[in-house]
Amino acid sequence: MRICLLGDTHFGVRNDSKAFHAYYEKFYDETFFPQLAERGVRTIIQLGDLFDRRKYINFLSLMESRRYFFDKCVEAGITVHALIGNHDIFWKENLEINSPDLLLRDYHNIVLWQKPGTLEVDGVKIDMIPWICKSNETEVFEFVKNTSSPLCVGHFELAGFPLFRGIDSHDGLDYKFLSNYNQVYSGHYHTPSQHDNITYVGAPYELFWNDYQDKKHFGILDTETMKTTFVENPHRMFYKVHYDDNSSTDKLKIEDLKNMDFYMYANAYVKVIVANKQDPYLFEKLVDEIYKVGPVDVTIVEDFTELNEETDNDIIDQAQDTMTILSTFIDAQSLNISDTNKLKTLMRELYVEALSTENIE
Repeated sequence: MRICLLGDTHFGVRNDSKAFHAYYEKFYDETFFPQLAERGVRTIIQLGDLFDRRKYINFLSLMESRRYFFDKCVEAGITVHALIGNHDIFWKENLEINSPDLLLRDYHNIVLWQKPGTLEVDGVKIDMIPWICKSNETEVFEFVKNTSSPLCVGHFELAGFPLFRGIDSHDGLDYKFLSNYNQVYSGHYHTPSQHDNITYVGAPYELFWNDYQDKKHFGILDTETMKTTFVENPHRMFYKVHYDDNSSTDKLKIEDLKNMDFYMYANAYVKVIVANKQDPYLFEKLVDEIYKVGPVDVTIVEDFTELNEETDNDIIDQAQDTMTILSTFIDAQSLNISDTNKLKTLMRELYVEALSTENIE
């Protein structure tokens, strides 16, 4: 039997953006459900964070996610086993009030895992672990300690794994407490990664610019071979266009625009990075062609006039991601607190929340 392992879906992401709903629908209609049908998959294990907002639901996001995901699961005869993730819960320290339980009760094919338990599929025991917080940590640790299941799926915050590509988490639990499992699959971190027996499946689609060129996929677990195949999501939301009309080897010409596929930028984020702009007409023509297909947003980066090779290298050497800058700043302060990691965690949560609430309409 084959089981789909689906990472964080975050329905309602980016301030309930209509553009992201269209992007999600394209993925589910053109890639996800066709692949499940082709492979005979009738069971989905969703690894937490079904919905994006912890405090409330936008009615448009609820309607859209029901239409292109939950209703499609019913039509295909698919059972969904969903873990409760940290974005699904109202209170940070317990799982009692959570959006999937309140919003999806009319779906009889959806099983919510709000407490640790064991799912048996085709004779294979799979431990199901929701988000670990203060109210359930003792129960979870005791459950894991006494289990005999070979597999585990969860929504874990583990130290040492990448939050995003190139940015590792320094907070979270030591993954060694899961060492008695042959394999562990987890949601929560959006970039795929693997170390020892831990595999982060990652989000199935791009959500922010830090997802640019990051692999996005979902897994198909074969319970006979115990191997997992990952199916890549070919659809993208973020694109970079490198503009240079003064290259000695590959100089851009007006005729080249006729052969460029601009339709990929429809309903997407586009960043135009200008290396050389000697022909203003050609540049404006390129930008006009991008706008014609209806992107969500176009950003132009071109202020390099005062930079030389030496200063470029200095800037590159000094460049840091936002979270690294914040962590370095905190480390440099004389703070009257015992654990700066808690402050870093709070800052990371605020940073991610700020990104999530960006208005892109």
